[in-house]
Order: sequence, then structure tokens, then C-alpha cells
Amino acid sequence: MKIENRIIITGAAGFIGSQLASFLIKNGHLAQNILLVDDIHKYNERVCTVQLRKNDFEICDWHEFPQLLNTGDKANVIFHMGAISNTEEKSKDKLNEQNLHYSQKIWNYCTENEVPLYYASSASTYGAGEFGFEDNSEKIPQYKPLNLYAQSKQDFDLWVLNRIQDGHTPKKWAGFKFFNVYGAGEDHKGSQGSVVWHAKRQFEEKGVMKLFKSHNPDFKDGEQARDFVYVGDVCNVLNFFYTSSTQNGIFNLGSGKARTFKDLVAATAAAINVECKIEYIPTPESLRAQYQYFTEASLDKLRKAGYTVPMTELEEGVKKAIEDDKELKS
Repeated sequence: MKIENRIIITGAAGFIGSQLASFLIKNGHLAQNILLVDDIHKYNERVCTVQLRKNDFEICDWHEFPQLLNTGDKANVIFHMGAISNTEEKSKDKLNEQNLHYSQKIWNYCTENEVPLYYASSASTYGAGEFGFEDNSEKIPQYKPLNLYAQSKQDFDLWVLNRIQDGHTPKKWAGFKFFNVYGAGEDHKGSQGSVVWHAKRQFEEKGVMKLFKSHNPDFKDGEQARDFVYVGDVCNVLNFFYTSSTQNGIFNLGSGKARTFKDLVAATAAAINVECKIEYIPTPESLRAQYQYFTEASLDKLRKAGYTVPMTELEEGVKKAIEDDKELKS
């Protein structure tokens, strides 16, 4: 197995990684020129990889991938989407190993071999949003993540900032603070799936969608607001940076417009042609201290970097996500 001159996608058995692989194929790349990295068993079992498995992809187990980086071969580019994405993960050691140290190995390889690197950070690093949602690198040390997952993403961003100071960076690189990404192929995520996925499933199974009540007097039930971004936009941005000579840095990747959970559920109901019935339930005590009531990406930095394509409106994106999911499973 070789990495020379290949496009590498880590986390390829995950939601975003598998979508990115499909996007590249649809845009003219050959499967044999792409190396997928993840847990092989998950890749062979998950719904999100069904269409990928019809192509001639080679997949490397994520445990073995660091060994390939030591061969001296030079990859074309690495899209590092792999990580523990469970926001309820309680093992700090596990998160440090997979979300921090593993990412550091990839960064060092890309730096030493001048390989472009594009990695997934997270909007969860902004915490409660008390310092806003601007992707200004000078503000990153101020952020106060609300859970261990978010802290692991913050720790890597901080480590990257130190590497910038040391001049130890790939020639082309970018980190992306993904906001609430939704789209096809989320079945394996369970409780961590997007609200679109939960709403579709609950409407189809029970005819009603359960949303958390607000425990913040500034927000009415269902009016908690997040920046929901369609996964197709995420893939477009990643491809833009890969194919363009644009600036390096850490960027927000969201829609740029906060929408309420009620809006999202209503859009889902309309997309599957059912009545929008909502039941409000208490937020579990274990989640209340970690709950973000509002997120909204500032896209100024992304726009200045040259990405000017409008982001998909929520209603259109939800409709696309459901259509894409049907195609994925056909």
C-alpha cells in the first residue's frame, strides 16, 4: 500500500469523510488515486459507505496509517476528517490519543514533506459563545470549550498556533471549525446525529419530533438557534482550498446564519410531507452545563480567502439531504 501522489481522506467511514470521497469521485477524481483511512470494519458495515464500496477504493486501517507516513512517500494532499466525534466521550486519554496526538503526527508529516493538509476542527471550541464566533486566531486561546471532545479540538488548534510561531507548518494548510453539519449518511451516529436525521426518523416512526426544552430564560422552547450547514457546502469549501492558492489559517465553516430548531424541524417535515408536530422534553441534567443555545459562524475570513459561493439555505439543504439519503440507500 502506497501513499505517493494520492489524495488521502482520514475518517472515510464517517459522515463527512465518506461524503467528501463521493464528492471527489463525482468531480472527476479516480478511486485508485484516493486512499481512504479509517476502521476497516466500520467502512465495510456502515450505510454511509455503501456507494463508496462500489468503487475501486483502497482503504488503510487508521492504526496502520502512521506507519505509511514513515515511508518517505509524498502524498498529494491529506484531508484529515478522522476523530472521535462523540461529544459525550468521557475518556480524556482516548481523546488526546486520537484527536490530538494522531493529528500532530499527520501535521508533522505534511510539514516535513510539503504536503497540503486540511483538517477538521469544531465550532464546539467556542463554548457558550461568550467570546463570539469570529475565527480570529488571536482569540482562540480565550475560548472555553464545554466538554472534553471540544477541548481536544481546542488543544490541537492551540498546538497549531504554536507551530505557526515556530514556522513549522505545511506550505498549504487550513483548519475548519465545522458548525452543525447535516446531510445523508448519518445513520451510524445514533444520538450524535443531526437534528435533521432525528426529526426524519421520529416523524416516520412516531409522527412527532421531540425537542429539548429551553432552560435559559433568553430562549423560548424550540428557539434555541444553531448554525446548520449542509455537508455539500462543506465539501465545496474543502475542495476550493485544495484546488486554489489561497491563504492558510483556521476558518469557520458554517452557513453564516443561525436558525432555530423549530425552523429545522419544520423544514424536515415539509421535505417528507408530514405534519410538523413537536413535543418538548427536559434537557438531561448531564447535558445542561454543556449546552450551546446559540451559534453562528462569522464567514468574513472565509470570504476574504476567496470562497464567495453562497451557502445553501436551510430549507433547500434539508430537502437535498433527504434526497441524497434516498440515493445513498438505493
